[in-house]
Formats: sequence, C-alpha cells, structure tokens
Amino acid sequence: MRIASVALVIGCAALIISTEKDCAEKEEQLVSIQEQIDAYEAENMELERVLESDDLSDYMEKIAIEERGYAYPDERRFYDTSRD
Repeated sequence: MRIASVALVIGCAALIISTEKDCAEKEEQLVSIQEQIDAYEAENMELERVLESDDLSDYMEKIAIEERGYAYPDERRFYDTSRD
C-alpha cells in the first residue's frame, strides 16, 4: 500500500510539473500573440486614418516609394553597396 501511495504522489508531482511547464509556454505564446495584435491594430488604425482622409494619393505615393521601390523619372537614388 505504501508503494502505491508513493507512486501516486510521484505521479501527481510529475503531472503538476508538466502542467506548470505547459502553462509557462502558453503564457510566452500569449505575450507574443498580444504583441502581434498590437502591431496589427496600430497598422489598422493607420489604414483607417488614410481611408477616412479624402486624398489617397499621398498614401499611394508613400507605399510606392517605400515598399515598392518606385521613383520619379527625374529622381536619382544612391544605394550603399559597401554594407552587404
């Protein structure tokens, strides 16, 4: 009877430790997901602000230059190729 009770206590302790470890991992995932949510909400607010404004050309110009790499025909761009 003692051996069974000792085994039961050891099993419960192992289960508690495993559960605590899983909870810690899930809390880390929650923090990471919350950071992603905050970033998406900030981006969403910026997009809503742009959509509410009457002039979308400034936004389209910004996206074209910053994200797509477009330039005006008479614009010269210089890139630092020494830092590869």
